[in-house]
Amino acid sequence: MNEKQMQAARESMIEWLEHPHELGQAPAEIECAGTFELHGMIYYMFRYRREAGGDWLLGVCGGYEGGGLEHCGHVYSEMEEYDESTAVEKATKMVEMIRSYWMEQARIAEEGKEKAGAFVGFVLLSEAEWDKAKLIRDLKEEWDIDAAEDEGDEIHGDALVFQLGDMIAAASLMSVPVPDCEAEENAKNNYMWPEAVDAAKAHKAHIMVTVLGKEASLVERGELYVKLAACCCRQKYATGIYTSGTVFEPSFFYKFADMMKDGMFPVFNLIWFGLYRSKHGVCGYTYGMGCFGKEEMEVLDADAEPSDVQNFLSSMAAYVIEYDVTLNDGETIGFSADDKHAITRSEGVALPGVTLKIEY
Repeated sequence: MNEKQMQAARESMIEWLEHPHELGQAPAEIECAGTFELHGMIYYMFRYRREAGGDWLLGVCGGYEGGGLEHCGHVYSEMEEYDESTAVEKATKMVEMIRSYWMEQARIAEEGKEKAGAFVGFVLLSEAEWDKAKLIRDLKEEWDIDAAEDEGDEIHGDALVFQLGDMIAAASLMSVPVPDCEAEENAKNNYMWPEAVDAAKAHKAHIMVTVLGKEASLVERGELYVKLAACCCRQKYATGIYTSGTVFEPSFFYKFADMMKDGMFPVFNLIWFGLYRSKHGVCGYTYGMGCFGKEEMEVLDADAEPSDVQNFLSSMAAYVIEYDVTLNDGETIGFSADDKHAITRSEGVALPGVTLKIEY
């Protein structure tokens, strides 16, 4: 047995048990109960006691390659009683379960990456008309973006397409409402704008806004999308913008887009922060993180004001997106040495699928 490797596994096992969602404390006693090999890797079994004199329980940590001291993340315990005659069998089953879980999560993460970068929105119009020349002027005046069409280009009155670096942006006039009452249904989510549903119901046409370009970063694509969409919101007949799972007021959207002029990331244009009350406090969630290849976040049952929960989530979302941070189950996140918030990855409460629960 590799003594250094065993000690590293022991420390990892203790750290896992100390997590609030597991044992919540260091075990009173812990000792190595043997090793086994699986899929070409070495695993260490441990027996431990929650409290002095209590039953021995089984845990496993691994796998290790050769003499390495870094395991692959398979640390687990069902907190079942340790039995020497079945320890290897039970530990193997635990490893296979964890391995299957992480393989599935890797598959889901890969699917999320494929969906990342889908920046699409719909500016709702009360009439099926737009001023394309004004849109081109606004892009230049507001953002110094030259979207003017050359005489040699194929020019369409109902579409504007331009290239900026490695990105292609398009705004297209659609003389019909957004299909399937989708805008009306999602407008109900906007607790900040009581007229959102009425605006969505009344729209007769829309401008579809898209930004593409795999060579550009997701942040660059997101910011260009906001700039183009914000200029579309300045159109005469614009009554709302359907994006990030809800319908925003046009003035709200282009005013928050102006944050970019001060070097700030337009998180409120790209991510929707839902809020609701439960029996135990204020809850919040993000919607739109998938565009950046990130998992949605939730805060549950916070003893706080709704505005504080919204500010907390928006700060977290902006940090994760701007710095391309990946949050993992069991870790903590904070903005100072004393500011620690536990992260739990589990089935969503307000949203379908898996979300990250951030302790408030």
